[in-house]
Amino acid sequence: MTYAASPSAFHPRRAMVLAAGRGKRMRPITATTPKPLVEVLGRSLIDRVFDRLAEAGVETAVVNVHYLADLVEVHVGKRRDLSVIVSDERDLLLDTGGGVVKALPHLGSEPFYHLNSDSIWIEGVSANLPALAHAWDGDRMDGLLLLAPIVGSVGYSGVGDFDMAGDGRLTRRRERTVAPFVYAGAAILKPDLFAGRPLGPFSLNRIFDELIGEGRLHGLRLEGTWLHVGTPEAIRQAERTILTSAE
Repeated sequence: MTYAASPSAFHPRRAMVLAAGRGKRMRPITATTPKPLVEVLGRSLIDRVFDRLAEAGVETAVVNVHYLADLVEVHVGKRRDLSVIVSDERDLLLDTGGGVVKALPHLGSEPFYHLNSDSIWIEGVSANLPALAHAWDGDRMDGLLLLAPIVGSVGYSGVGDFDMAGDGRLTRRRERTVAPFVYAGAAILKPDLFAGRPLGPFSLNRIFDELIGEGRLHGLRLEGTWLHVGTPEAIRQAERTILTSAE
């Protein structure tokens, strides 16, 4: 499905794709293959992410690399439907937030998509990245997260991340409770959130918590089925689910 925006519609032209992690829970596969290049039904995780971005009208994707960086860099350089810029973190892994600070000069001044390279899903009635863009309201929010219901997600056995109010504002899961939604690894963020921060490792969760305190972090429920591909067994679960959905 290709997203054709109207001239007045907002949709990000740039994206940050996180591809620098070690994928420790995916061992032994990741001993020789970086997690972004792990395949589900013969297609790498990162190519599945790139496919979604291209369908949503993204023109430039910035990809950070660290573990087995040469393999990732060669692979992403083969894309022709996106301009791919590599942000090199070989010397120091900067985590989910610090990686954006380093890549900020390539991300422009407009809100951008921020995706984990292993964030994949089966679309529902509407494509999820365009739905995020349609829901974006920069007057009310600085971050908009794609959230998967923990019930029905494939390969996920956790207790959730967020509660969501009727107006979409997010709060963290309370201690010793189960939250209905888990972060699906896709978001729209304002570059101003990262401007002026020192270059160094830090988690994106720091920014999420700041925005929650200001009432500026919102969520959108994912349509379709989220596939949490974190372990070798989860690959098999994802493949079975994709094949079943195509029947």
